[in-house]
Amino acid sequence: MRKILFVGAEALPFAATGGLGDVLGSLPAEIQKAGGKDVDVRVILPLYRTVSDVYRAQMETVYTGEISLAWRRLYVGVRRLHYKGIIYYFIDNEQYFGREGGLYGHFDDAERYAFFCEAVLAVLPNIGFVPNILHAHDWQAAMSVVYLKLKYRNDPRYTDMRSIFTIHNIEYQGQYDPYILGDVFGLGNEHLGTMLYDGCINLMKAAVECCDFVSTVSPTYAGEIQNPYFSHGLDAELRKESAKLYGILNGIDYDLYNPETDTLLCANYSAKAPAKKVENKLAVQREMALAERRDVPMVCLISRLVAHKGLDLFCEIAEALLQNDIQLIVLGLGDEKYENFLRDLEYRHHDKVRSLILYNRDMSKKLYAACDIFLMPSKSEPCGLSQMIASRYGAIPVVRETGGLFDSIKGYYEADGVLHGNGFTFANYASGELLERTEAAIALWRDPKRRRAFVQKIMRTDFSWGASAQKYLEMYNRLF
Repeated sequence: MRKILFVGAEALPFAATGGLGDVLGSLPAEIQKAGGKDVDVRVILPLYRTVSDVYRAQMETVYTGEISLAWRRLYVGVRRLHYKGIIYYFIDNEQYFGREGGLYGHFDDAERYAFFCEAVLAVLPNIGFVPNILHAHDWQAAMSVVYLKLKYRNDPRYTDMRSIFTIHNIEYQGQYDPYILGDVFGLGNEHLGTMLYDGCINLMKAAVECCDFVSTVSPTYAGEIQNPYFSHGLDAELRKESAKLYGILNGIDYDLYNPETDTLLCANYSAKAPAKKVENKLAVQREMALAERRDVPMVCLISRLVAHKGLDLFCEIAEALLQNDIQLIVLGLGDEKYENFLRDLEYRHHDKVRSLILYNRDMSKKLYAACDIFLMPSKSEPCGLSQMIASRYGAIPVVRETGGLFDSIKGYYEADGVLHGNGFTFANYASGELLERTEAAIALWRDPKRRRAFVQKIMRTDFSWGASAQKYLEMYNRLF
């Protein structure tokens, strides 16, 4: 039996800030389903203050003790929860994880996640589960792979354990000053060669070097990150380790994102019977004090408001786009310049624009169901889940051909009366192309017959985890 432990900083529904939480909240169960009795998949993550009391009440404490991290002796507790067929372990330490103010962005994040990774390895023999495969995700979990190789490999309980490190977003690498190597990470100078990259400690680089396989969240992104344009400086290391690099496209949770059963919607609908989708648009129009019109396309952008999400392109075309008879809603938080631009855009076009400068998962689902055209003009996109969720809810995606967007959305064209593709795409990072493709999507939407056929085609695109789970199982099997 393959025993697999997912190590990550977040997982839905317990604690999440973005796509990583979606993946760790759904992929383990899909791998367990695909592997059946041949696999045992479990997840370990920090017990943050934000984890609901509803879930805490269902947890059992399976271990309490202390671990060493450099010169520190620190309390560690482990709680266990059975949730939807998967066992989740939570590393408990109030000093590091019982805080207000979000999951990340604290002054001592390096120490917090070094403790988490050390605790993961240290507690395994005490919780009755020592995996064959340690599968770590993003920089916060990178040190679990590093500690496995540098500190635990000679322990007979860990000798046969293999490791995989998955890069969800290469922009965030865990970079720190070398002087904290011993004090924070508890490693000696003999390990500087492993930990240093371009003059600083780089946790992602160290994990890439120490793990058995590296994976990332789409095939195209696996190629892109070996190019300086996309790599945020890590391309040389990834080219060196390219023989162990895999790209596997993410999927989405079809139970969580299901317009037939979603209780947040005012009207449920399906690909087979999509007519009631419009009721959700009318409800959002009422809620946002926009004109209640079935005949106007609602265009939405749901995103972190940062440059690599294509916000500069969107800002360049906003005025021209609004010359069309549309309604526009943007939801997200991010850089102040984009937030201010969007507030001003709503002020100047109050009859057709709403700028929701906030993070709200429930509102995002309402907008996916309400919108007709969904914009995702990313400069880079490791995988992207929003284009998949939008498609699932029947919104026509307009995306740039990069990373997972290229792998998941194929450009619309019509031949011999047959509609091909499942969205509108553009290749160059150019505002003119974004505007032209968005207006092409609007034109298709205004043709009721073609709109219905294309929306049904989009909604039937398979973005479930099934195929990807099989690819993960194949990768795991190559380790032995």
